[in-house]
Amino acid sequence: MPAGARFEGRVAVVTGAAGGIGGGIVARLAAEGAHIVATDRADGLKQAVAEAAGDTAQEWVAVAADLSSGEGADEVVNTAIDRFGRLDVLVNNAGGGIIKPFLDHTPESMRETVDRNLWTTVHCCRAALPHMLAAGYGRIVNVGADSVRNGLYDHAMYNAAKGGVHGLTTGLAREFAPSGITVNTVAPTGTDTPTVLSRPPEAVERYRKTAALVPIGRFATVGEVASAVAYLAAEEAGFITGQVVSVNGGTAML
Repeated sequence: MPAGARFEGRVAVVTGAAGGIGGGIVARLAAEGAHIVATDRADGLKQAVAEAAGDTAQEWVAVAADLSSGEGADEVVNTAIDRFGRLDVLVNNAGGGIIKPFLDHTPESMRETVDRNLWTTVHCCRAALPHMLAAGYGRIVNVGADSVRNGLYDHAMYNAAKGGVHGLTTGLAREFAPSGITVNTVAPTGTDTPTVLSRPPEAVERYRKTAALVPIGRFATVGEVASAVAYLAAEEAGFITGQVVSVNGGTAML
């Protein structure tokens, strides 16, 4: 662990930890000294966290849970308290969109999109906030989406769910600011996760065209998104709250 690590002694819950961005967040927070409680409903969670955290990380634990229910969120937060006695940071990264034209959605696919992205965040915030209030300190960082701002094609339902996350951010930020708790959102544009990089041949041209819309000319790296999350999750970012921070290569400005 590096000397003077920003998260030494801190405990962070990271949701969606088995995925590309989630793994990058785990790696970054663990490298800076955090104890990690990682959760996902995907197979291979423990192995993914072990690979992301590395051999020199502080103690961590993986919890398989469905966060679209209050019970799943409670289990994860209670694990943090039981194992480490505290909860300092909550990173709500669980999500994943069902991306299709709006009229092609079914009631089931719409419900799943909202469950994955909005309800996971709501339930985890409700589970974590009482402990942060008791401690007089907390950092909540939600992972939103830049497509909420730019109206990306075929993303209407996904944007409805992620837009809810953005709105939840500002409401919670104002409500809990006097209690030493900050709430912010990091909103990435397209990101070169392993899933994106392994895209099938028929998706290559769509990837190229989408990346060309970004002024910097490429998608974000996982590390660039994780860096923004880590800053907002740190004690030094204590005067930043209620913000949606775009990591988008200039796709939308101001």
